[in-house]
Amino acid sequence: KENLQDTRSLAHLSSISSQYFSIASLDQSQIIPKISLFGDLQTRDAFIVNTYLPTSQKEEFQFNQLLYAGPKSHDLLKSIHSDFLQLINYGIFGFIAAPLLFLMKWYHGIFPNWGIAIIFLTLTVRFLVLPLYLMSVKSMKAMQKIQPMMKALQEKHKEDPLTLNKEIMALMKEHKANPLGGCLPMLLQIPVFFALYQVIASSIELYQSPFFLWITDLSQHDHFFVLPVLMGAVMFVQQKIT
Repeated sequence: KENLQDTRSLAHLSSISSQYFSIASLDQSQIIPKISLFGDLQTRDAFIVNTYLPTSQKEEFQFNQLLYAGPKSHDLLKSIHSDFLQLINYGIFGFIAAPLLFLMKWYHGIFPNWGIAIIFLTLTVRFLVLPLYLMSVKSMKAMQKIQPMMKALQEKHKEDPLTLNKEIMALMKEHKANPLGGCLPMLLQIPVFFALYQVIASSIELYQSPFFLWITDLSQHDHFFVLPVLMGAVMFVQQKIT
């Protein structure tokens, strides 16, 4: 039932993977093969051809392949061969995703429900980035406070751009307002949330795992759209409060 999402060719490792499962071949032969992928998305058929081209006149060559078909479970893949961990792709922020995955599993060890583990993981991430968030809000509030004074300066020095820039810089320095102060802390949070999304979206542990009531599979969307509507309402209220 899984759609083909990615295919990759990594030196000796070739695979056809979906979100949670993979068919992979780890070639440990004496000759590095040329890997070719053939697929038909309409029939959802795909196969990989390894072509071995000897570069010497040796009479014998050793061919050795380790084949795997199953879930993209970090612990399972690592127990078979560490190179199979390349099947799990957390993107450029994988160095952040790895500790987040460990933390989610740690919470699951305390609360044997993956939904609750995700909630505590999310709360932990929000707590860690809270100083950056407060810094951003404080800077934006400072900029809002001096907006009327900036408009007055623009009217006063509209014929003298050089003086206007000097006055605005002095005003922002006096009130400790920085236009980048609101954006930069938010940008620093983005890698963390990207990594959090990748961990939740790629973890086989959530596949067919129930949460509560009508949510019987955390890897599927809310069929009754209760959580998306609730999240939208909460975001609306949050914006009003802000």
